[in-house]
Amino acid sequence: MTIAMLRRTAELLPRPLDPVRWIKLKISILLLASGGAGLTYLWIEYRWQPPLVTQLVTVAIVLATAQLLAHGMTRPLREMTAAARAMARGDYSLRVRASSADEVGQLAAAFNQMAADLAAADQQRRELIANVSHELRTPIAALRAVLENVVDGVADPDPDTLRTALAQTERLGTLVAELLDLSRIEAGALAVEPEVVELAPLLEQAVAEAGVAADVAGRGIRFTVDVRPPDARLAADPARLHQVVVNLLDNAARHGPPGTAVHVSCRCSGEQVELEVRDEGPGIAVEDRERVFDRFTRGERAAGGGTGLGLAIARWIVELHGGRIAVVEPPPSGGCRVRVSLPALP
Repeated sequence: MTIAMLRRTAELLPRPLDPVRWIKLKISILLLASGGAGLTYLWIEYRWQPPLVTQLVTVAIVLATAQLLAHGMTRPLREMTAAARAMARGDYSLRVRASSADEVGQLAAAFNQMAADLAAADQQRRELIANVSHELRTPIAALRAVLENVVDGVADPDPDTLRTALAQTERLGTLVAELLDLSRIEAGALAVEPEVVELAPLLEQAVAEAGVAADVAGRGIRFTVDVRPPDARLAADPARLHQVVVNLLDNAARHGPPGTAVHVSCRCSGEQVELEVRDEGPGIAVEDRERVFDRFTRGERAAGGGTGLGLAIARWIVELHGGRIAVVEPPPSGGCRVRVSLPALP
């Protein structure tokens, strides 16, 4: 008999105690029924039955013992019921004491893990709503102020004013695009389509785009590119890898002091391709180097703006390619250095 047949047979078996509302009463009925079955067998087989007083005392002892032992057995179930009702009200702080090693104890441990996961998910949801609201409010307020000045005649719709409005609109578009990417990644819908990519042209194109954005911002950031060997290649999704590099360049350009340089290097050695983006800014504190890859986290360099999503998306894309990204120790001259390690072509 297969496991599936056993399960179907178990599902067809009757459940006569289902109408009973209390599990302790079910345990008492179970003990009394089993004891009564034993006494019935003794009477049929040996025509022997204990005196009535003995039977009543035995029943009383069975019921008292069942109630005493079942209280501890069913307490986790009552606690889970109370915690589940609290969760329905939005309170995820209650936990169940999981001290037993039986199925009820395992259920209590699983319930506690579920409660912790739900609490973490609820906290992330609250933080996401708060951060998105904050990030949307800033460019919308700036754009509204520009348009109100134009409508009221305080400012003329000259190229500088329109350029300011365009910058805030682009900031909104970037935030929406990053949120869409974030939702696709968390839903597992972001797929990569790897192909052989020439790294030098890809980096040159990304640097050209970052240079235009830096010129518009008027920061005077210079970019240098060094690829060794010049014909280095790897297997990656060119669009997603380009997105990673642009995010890193934008992050470096925003946090580097005006008039400084952002250095992009690529080294292909053995089975690894290492891309590095280094700026000449204040750098990232050691305790923040891992945290900056979390969503909406910008560390102490938040003064440069940004949504706090670029590095998080970059990390997910790199991990989808089987690589890793990290903030590594900067050179003695200072700055911030982000390294991306990806598998090289065989």
